[in-house]
Amino acid sequence: MTIDTETKILCVDDEPSVLNALKRVFMDEDYTFLTAQSGREGIEILKAENPQIIISDYRMPEMNGIDFLRQVREISPETVRIVLSGYADTASIVEAINEGQIYKFIPKPWNDDEIKVTVSNAVERYHLYKRNLELTTELQKKNAELLNLNMQLQKLLDEKTMHLNFRDEILIRHQNILDTLPVGILGIDPNNVSVLTNRRWAEIAGDSICMLGENVNNKLREPLGSFVEELKHKKVHSIRTELCGIKGKLSGRQMDIDEGQQGIIIVFSPEED
Repeated sequence: MTIDTETKILCVDDEPSVLNALKRVFMDEDYTFLTAQSGREGIEILKAENPQIIISDYRMPEMNGIDFLRQVREISPETVRIVLSGYADTASIVEAINEGQIYKFIPKPWNDDEIKVTVSNAVERYHLYKRNLELTTELQKKNAELLNLNMQLQKLLDEKTMHLNFRDEILIRHQNILDTLPVGILGIDPNNVSVLTNRRWAEIAGDSICMLGENVNNKLREPLGSFVEELKHKKVHSIRTELCGIKGKLSGRQMDIDEGQQGIIIVFSPEED
């Protein structure tokens, strides 16, 4: 939507002398001046030219000013409507304003300077209306775009949440499987942080338990500490030893899998099992 650059004024009056007088008033103004001698002709010009301002006589044959301006409002509600009348009838003025939603009522005879100011203000009012309408339309469009974006984001969030819930469920099931195994398991990443353990390891290791996310430096009692250090220099390593008073086999393997899965896995298999 763009604001009109050319300002058109349509004057409607059944008296040619009035139209000529109005034309002389605006002769030096930067307006396109249109005239009609009846309401019916005025409607045709309104549809063809789309004027921003309409100045209409109040009393005209066939179609009076009230009926004419009512139709103008229905066809082009943004057009600013001004009434001219030589009748100082308060009731008629109120009816004209109510029926046609008139911007101003100008009595005949008019003051040239006053009618110029009225029309100038009417033009400004028209452009403000159009600009507000443009901004409202833009705001509605942006709101619709924002709503659509929010819906897409919510959909992505729901999908992500569903994916995370699914991953959590898998992790829980994996941990349940690990906790069911009769051997103790400990996983350590390249930064010496515990990333995997199970219930049997906790039962065997005692005060050497490594909580997930805990750095194992100075935490592992012998022979675990030495075993871990030796395993860092080998791919696979195993010994028979005693861990926290329980005899068994301590085995380890380095992990070097794609997507950053690196570290070591330690398994302790108690002889009693």
